[in-house]
Amino acid sequence: MKRILFIVFAFSLAINNWSQSNAIIKENNNNPIAEKKAKKKIDKDIFNNLKSHSKPEALKLTWSLDYDLLDEVKDKKIIIKYNTKIGSKRAKKGFEGSEWKYTKMIDLKETSFEIKNLQGAEKYEVYIGLIDKNDTNKITSKTDVIWSKKVKAKTERGWGVMKMLILIGSLGLFIFGMKIMSDGMQRTAGEKLKKMLGSITSNRFKGILTGFSSTSIVQSSSVTTVMTVSLVNAGLINLRQSAGVMMGANIGTTITAWLVLMLGFKVSISSYALVLIAFGAPLLFFTFRRSKDLANAIIGFAILFIGLQFLKDAVPDLDNDSPFVQFFINYKDIPFFSNLMFVALGTLVTVVIQSSSAAMAITMTMVAKGIIPFEVACAMVLGENIGTTITADLASMIGNVHAKRAARFNSMFNIIGVTWMLLVIPLFLDGIGWIVSNSHNMVFNPNDPGMANEGIALFHTLFNCINVLVLVGFVPHMVRLVERTVKSKGDSDEEFKLDYITGAGGISFPEVSILEANKEVAKFGSVTSRMNGFVRILINDQNKKTRNKMYNKIIKYEEITDRVEVEVANYLDKVSTQEISQISSSHIRSMLSITNDLERIGDIYYQMSKTIERKEEKKIFFLPEQRDNINNMLDILDNAFEIMIGNLNSEFGHVNIDSAKKAEREINQLRNQLRKSYLKNAEKGEYEFKAGIMYNDLFSSCEKIGDHIINVSEAMAGEI
Repeated sequence: MKRILFIVFAFSLAINNWSQSNAIIKENNNNPIAEKKAKKKIDKDIFNNLKSHSKPEALKLTWSLDYDLLDEVKDKKIIIKYNTKIGSKRAKKGFEGSEWKYTKMIDLKETSFEIKNLQGAEKYEVYIGLIDKNDTNKITSKTDVIWSKKVKAKTERGWGVMKMLILIGSLGLFIFGMKIMSDGMQRTAGEKLKKMLGSITSNRFKGILTGFSSTSIVQSSSVTTVMTVSLVNAGLINLRQSAGVMMGANIGTTITAWLVLMLGFKVSISSYALVLIAFGAPLLFFTFRRSKDLANAIIGFAILFIGLQFLKDAVPDLDNDSPFVQFFINYKDIPFFSNLMFVALGTLVTVVIQSSSAAMAITMTMVAKGIIPFEVACAMVLGENIGTTITADLASMIGNVHAKRAARFNSMFNIIGVTWMLLVIPLFLDGIGWIVSNSHNMVFNPNDPGMANEGIALFHTLFNCINVLVLVGFVPHMVRLVERTVKSKGDSDEEFKLDYITGAGGISFPEVSILEANKEVAKFGSVTSRMNGFVRILINDQNKKTRNKMYNKIIKYEEITDRVEVEVANYLDKVSTQEISQISSSHIRSMLSITNDLERIGDIYYQMSKTIERKEEKKIFFLPEQRDNINNMLDILDNAFEIMIGNLNSEFGHVNIDSAKKAEREINQLRNQLRKSYLKNAEKGEYEFKAGIMYNDLFSSCEKIGDHIINVSEAMAGEI
C-alpha cells in the first residue's frame, strides 16, 4: 500500500512540474522580447551604428549600445583602442613601439568620443570595447574586454604648410574665376559699357547710377574705378563727373556679398558648377566673338563658386578655446580701438589679395566657421572698403594729375565713410540686428552663422548706400579739397612721360585702352610739331646761348620721339592680343603707322639741326633770300602740323583730309619752286657751293616732313 501511495505522489508531482514548464514556455511564446533577451549574449554586436568621422589630426567616433543589454553591462565602462594601419600589423608581429593606444574610460551614457593628437592624413584601425569599471590595471591581451567590430578611418591633414597652400590655392581659384567672369562680362558689354561711362554728364546722380550699373555687370568695383581713372586720365570725363561713378561703384560691389551669401552658403552652387560649365563650354567653339565672351563669363562664374567651396573646406574648424578665436573674442569689446584694429586688418587683407570680393568671401567663410565674431567681421568689411581703393591708386601712379585726383577722391570718399561709421557702429549694428530679427521673426543671434552672414551682407549694403547719400552733397567741396592736395606740376613735356596710357587695368578693357593710346598719339603729334619752332630759331637767331639751348632741346625731343614710339607700340601690341573688333584692329594699325611717321619727323628735324650746326662750325652763311625761303617752308609746315593735330584729336575713320592734302600740295609746290630756283642760281654761280648744298638739304627735308604729316592724316581717316 505504501508503495502504491508513493507511486501516486511521484506521478502527481511530475504532472505538476510538467504543467509549470508548459506555463513558462507558453508565457515566453506570448512574450517575444523576453524570449529574445533570453537568447542574447554580450559580444561585439552590442555596439550599433558604429561610425567614424574624419577631422584634422583627429577622429570622432559615434555609436549606440543595445538597450536590451544595458542592465547586464551597467557595471562596465567604455574604452577605445586605436592604432595606425601599419602599426596594427607591426603589433601583431610583436614589434616594439607599435603597441595599441587606449583612451580614458568613457561613461556608458556617452555615444561619441573624439580622439585627438593623431597623425594627419593617416589610416587608422579603431575598436570600441566594454571593460569592467573597477579594472584599473594596464590593459593587455588577457584583460577581459568585449571589443566591437573593427572600424577603419583616415584622418584629415592637420593645419600646416600643406593646408596653408591649399587655402591659398582655393583663394587663387576664387580670384581666377572672378577675373575670368569679370573679363568675359567686360568684353560682352564692350562698347555699351564704354559709352555708358563716356557719356556721363555733370549730373552726379546719373554718375552714381552708371557706376552701380557697370559694377553690377562686371562684378568688380576695381574694374570700374580703374576704368574711370583711365577715362579721367584720357580727358574723356572730368574729376567731378568721375566722383559719381566712384560712389556708384561702392554700392555695386555690395552685390557680391549677397551672391556669396545666397549661392555660396545657402545654395551649394558648386554642385551645379559642372552643369554651368556644360552650358558655357560649347560656346567656346562658336566663331562669334560675343559667344566666347559669354562662355568666359559663365565658366568664370562656375569656377568662382568652386573656389568658394574649396575655400570653405580649407578654412580650419576652430573651437572657442583655440588661441586664434580667443584673440578676436578678447579684443572685440575694447571701445573704438578694437574696431580700428580690425578695420586695419580688413584693409591689409584686401591690399594683399587685391580683391575686395575675395576678402569678403574669406570674412564670411570665417564667420560661418565660427572663427571670428559678427562685430569683428563688420569692422573688417569697413577695412575692405578702404583696401579696394589701392587698385585705383596703383593705376593712377603713372597717370597724369587728373588720374591721381580721381584715385585720391575714391580713397577720400571711402576713408571719410569708414570714419563716421566707426563712431556710430554699435548703434548701426543694433539696427542691423533689428532688421534681421524682423525678417526671420526671431531674435537676432550673432553666433548663428547664417544670421551673422546675412547681417554682414546687409551691413555692407546699407553702409555704402548711406555713405553715398551722406556725402553726395559734399562732392564739390571734396573735389576742391582733392585739387588742393594733389597739385599739378605744370607742363612736363620736357620730361618723357606717357600722360594718357596708365598701363594698369586698362589693357583688360581694350576699348578704353585704344582711347588712351589715341590721346597719347595726339599728344605725341603736338610734341613733335614743336621741333619746327626749334629749327626756326636755329635759322634766325644769332644768339649763341639760345642756339645751344635749341640744339639740346632738339636732341632731347628726338630721344622722346624714339621712346614714345616704342612705348606706344608695346602698349598697342598688348591691346591687340585681346578680343577686339575689326574697327579697333584697324585703329591700332593706323596708330602704329602714325607713331612711326612721327618718329621719322623727329629724326629729320634732328638731321636738319646737325646740318645747321655744321654750317656754323664752317662759318657758312645763307643769303637773306635763302633764309626767307626756308622760313616760308617752315610757315607752311606750321599750318600742316595744326591740321594734323586737329585730325589726331578727331574720331578715327571720320576725318576730312581735304585741308591736309591742300597743305601737302603747297609744301610740294614750294619745294619744287625752290629746287628749280636753286638749280638755276647754282648754275649762274650766285650761290656758294657748300651753302647751296646745305640750303637744298634743308628745304628738301621740310618736304619729307610734309610727306609724313599727310601720312598721319590719311591714317586717321582709315586710308592705311
